[in-house]
Amino acid sequence: MESKASAKFMHVSPRKTRLVASNVKGLPVEAAMNLLRFTPNKAAGILLGVVRSAVANAEHNGKMDVDTLVVREILVNDGPVWKRFMPRAQGRATNIRKRTSHITVILAEGQE
Repeated sequence: MESKASAKFMHVSPRKTRLVASNVKGLPVEAAMNLLRFTPNKAAGILLGVVRSAVANAEHNGKMDVDTLVVREILVNDGPVWKRFMPRAQGRATNIRKRTSHITVILAEGQE
C-alpha cells in the first residue's frame, strides 16, 4: 500500500529540487527527514514539508505503520514560469524566468 502527497506551484527551480530529491529516494522516512532537515537548500525545506504531509496521509488515511515507510518515489515536474524583465543599459531589457515546481512524494510500506 502507498501514500501520496503533493505541493504545486512551489517557487523553486525544478532542476535544483531534483538534485535534493535524488539523495532522498529509496531511504526510510526517518532517515529521509533527517537528511532533509540538515540540508541547507530551499528545496530541502519544501521537500521536508511534502514528506511530512505524505507521512500524515499514510497514518490517517491508510492506517499504515509509520516506522516501516520508505520513500518510493519523488516526482519533480515543471510548473508555470513567471516571466519578468530586468532593465539594462541604453533602454534595453533582458528576460528573467522565475521557474516553479510541482512536487509529488510517494511513500510505500516495506523495505527498500
